[in-house]
Amino acid sequence: MTEQTEQLKTALADRYVIERELGAGGMAVVYLANDIKHDRKVALKVLRPELAAVIGAERFLAEIKVTANLQHPHILPLHDSGEADTFLYYVMPYVEGETLRNKLDREKQLGIEEAVEISCNVAAALDYAHRHDVVHRDIKPENILLHDGQPMVADFGIALAVSHAGGTRLTETGLSVGTPHYMSPEQAMGDRELDARSDVYSLGAMLYEMLVGEPPYTGPTAQAIVAKVITEKPALVTAARPTTPPHVAASIDKSLQKLPADRFSSAAQFAEALVSPGAALLMTVTPGVRADATAGRTRGSRSPTSIATVAIAGLAIAAAAWGWLRPVPRPVTRFAIALPEDQALDGATPNQHIALSPDGTQLVYVGGGQDEAPRLWVRARDELIARPLAGTEGAYNPFFSADGRQVGFFTEQPRSLKVVPLSGGLPLTLTDTLLGVSGASWGPDGYIYFDADPGGLQRIRATGGQREGVIALDSAEREVGVAWPQALPDGRTVIYRMRHAGDGPASFDIVAADIESGRRQTVVRAVFARYTSSGHLLHVTAEGTLLAAPFDPGKLALSGLPVTLVEGIRVAGGFGAVDLTLSETGTLLYLVGPPAGTSEVVWVERDGTVQPVDPDWSDDLAVNSLALSPDGTRLAVSARRGDEESADIWVKQLPDGPLTRLTFGESTNYRPAWTLDGRSVLFLSNREGTYAVYVKRADGTGSAELVVQADRAIGEVLPSPDGSRLVLRTAYAAAGRGDIAAFRIGADTAPAPLLGAEYMEVTPTLSPDGRWLAYVSNESGRPEVYVRPFPDVDGARWQVSTNGGWSPRWAHSGRELFFRGSSAPDLYAVEVQTSPTFVVGETRTLFQTIAELGFVRHLYAVSPDDQRFLMLYPPHGSGDVQLVRVENFLEDLKRRMQQ
Repeated sequence: MTEQTEQLKTALADRYVIERELGAGGMAVVYLANDIKHDRKVALKVLRPELAAVIGAERFLAEIKVTANLQHPHILPLHDSGEADTFLYYVMPYVEGETLRNKLDREKQLGIEEAVEISCNVAAALDYAHRHDVVHRDIKPENILLHDGQPMVADFGIALAVSHAGGTRLTETGLSVGTPHYMSPEQAMGDRELDARSDVYSLGAMLYEMLVGEPPYTGPTAQAIVAKVITEKPALVTAARPTTPPHVAASIDKSLQKLPADRFSSAAQFAEALVSPGAALLMTVTPGVRADATAGRTRGSRSPTSIATVAIAGLAIAAAAWGWLRPVPRPVTRFAIALPEDQALDGATPNQHIALSPDGTQLVYVGGGQDEAPRLWVRARDELIARPLAGTEGAYNPFFSADGRQVGFFTEQPRSLKVVPLSGGLPLTLTDTLLGVSGASWGPDGYIYFDADPGGLQRIRATGGQREGVIALDSAEREVGVAWPQALPDGRTVIYRMRHAGDGPASFDIVAADIESGRRQTVVRAVFARYTSSGHLLHVTAEGTLLAAPFDPGKLALSGLPVTLVEGIRVAGGFGAVDLTLSETGTLLYLVGPPAGTSEVVWVERDGTVQPVDPDWSDDLAVNSLALSPDGTRLAVSARRGDEESADIWVKQLPDGPLTRLTFGESTNYRPAWTLDGRSVLFLSNREGTYAVYVKRADGTGSAELVVQADRAIGEVLPSPDGSRLVLRTAYAAAGRGDIAAFRIGADTAPAPLLGAEYMEVTPTLSPDGRWLAYVSNESGRPEVYVRPFPDVDGARWQVSTNGGWSPRWAHSGRELFFRGSSAPDLYAVEVQTSPTFVVGETRTLFQTIAELGFVRHLYAVSPDDQRFLMLYPPHGSGDVQLVRVENFLEDLKRRMQQ
């Protein structure tokens, strides 16, 4: 075996590092190995050479694919399979713990409640597989792994793959599929067309052993055991374990019947009978099942009187048993959900991507293949494959109706709110004139509540109609946007996340409001919250910690201390988006992944090639905006470090020079811009209350000086090419819109309005010659890129984008204008002429990107040669988010809250 192990190590050296042999069975040898690609421990199972030779690689691998998509909390998943050299192998997670066989060898017999609970969980796994036309064929204690007290069925479907692939030649090897002690009679007789009732038999035999201490049939040889399986009846469980409740004994007896037709037709029926004390009486009068389900009784005919006596006794015993053997509580289980590549979750954007139906049976998520636009997919709890929802291309932030029959979502181009039947059909557009949105909730009153930045919290009838204001933003409190609302079941309370100007996720608050009176109150500092049917408020911090606390909707306040539940919830982007959804029945889904604020500053070539600005830049900075110096040698960023709540300005020497901190203190300093000579950095700061423009030398010397302040917060600043003016953008939500103004340095005492209509005007940028102002406006009903003369902005106007656009940037040559699409992650370049007048030319798509390119502010910069772009990318590996499902979460929540 040593020589074969060395050969195997060599054959798999590029994928797995084999550490040691864990054990061997009739079909395979098991090794502990390290998965090199994913850096995780795995159980590598290699078919015995004689078996592999008979089966053949092609047939085995084709058959094993059937089991690769089985996903259930009590099924050990299949990670990988393949052929290497002469070896056929398959790979499963390495589970810390022991097998049920180890436990039985040590304890001999298990407690009745524990044995029944294990059996019910295994039955749930079997029932799930049977409904997907997969029969295990080899249920035995060796294939049940115990992890944190929960059983997991291993080698699921492997026996089926071996049996089908090996065909009749399997017997030539002297090997058999299945273990004699647990084989059903039909399997022992060589019947290859087995169904769910064969697994029910094996599970019954395994439960028999857990209670009695040995299987139903034993013997000196496998042949002797098989003979008994086919011809003899097993002794009753109660003969060896008199304390076994009648309904449990009767259930086991029925599961071990010779004829499949006399057994339970499904594993689910078996599990239900095991926890139903009344089942003993029902099965005593069922044809084909012995009525002597208790010890000491003899078989034979019975008079009506004796049957009645048994019935009365059975009811009495059942009633007594109910007091001490209540139905086993539904276990709390956690497992990851894998999605096929062509249906993969689109987790790159800082939005919500998942929604769970109220009954927990339907998952809707944003996903699709690499070459397809994201859309909504629906996946039922008992299905392996999702289906797309027609008409939902470009959808994001999905949510369910209260009855679970419809799904709401948002789209771009134009930015719209729509609903679509879950069963399929054309979406209904409720409104298509939205600006900023980040989530919605379908209330019990028939309204859909959604954030409509800069309009605050609004609602609209789910059947259509006029939008109504619910909660307006308070500019005096620097409120700039609400997000992720939830209308509570009482029909009068709504909770949502409030964002203040300049604050990062660490400063976001959860607010509760009374819909009718408008009374509202800050509840807790967090980035996301959901109310549960158990009366608790789940909330996620900026660091990704999920907590829960009792919540009183009448008082709009917590009524108890919070308890930590989960660490590592994914909080995406500086906007603090969280993917977490909870059904009314207690199923929880959430994404885990890299935390927010770890975006990497990268260079992106015009062909989309990405490379880090400095691979060794390891400072713990949460960068939220950036600016490139005029000569391209230095980078100014605004960022938070570590646990600091406030952002500061930093300057980094490119490509691998030092990082210098320019600002210090408790105020927020952000959105830097370079002076034309490159000696100083302009930035925004709230050190005096309202955000104003300050300047400080880029080498860190001297103190920051106030340059200009306005009657409301300033949201962005850039100097004109001749250095005579500053172009400013006021905070777009403070007065319901963003305005663009100009400030003449040394001449004006206050900014003068340039564009201040009733529409939103954001992201101003000036051409290199200073003659043309590009910006974004929603005057057409959706954001588009426009150009006007500067400073005489009323002289003319040209629309540059034709299908929505954000965040324009001029090329240094003045011959191109870059902007991002509003519905797709594309960066465009449009050819322009700036002399003698402005002319719009051809628009080209440069590349698709997962960078944060900004909406109301600039989040990328153009190199001096116009050949590459500085952008903020998610950290390496951030696409490897994991979707976690927790069944019976509320059971765990109640238990944790009582501790």
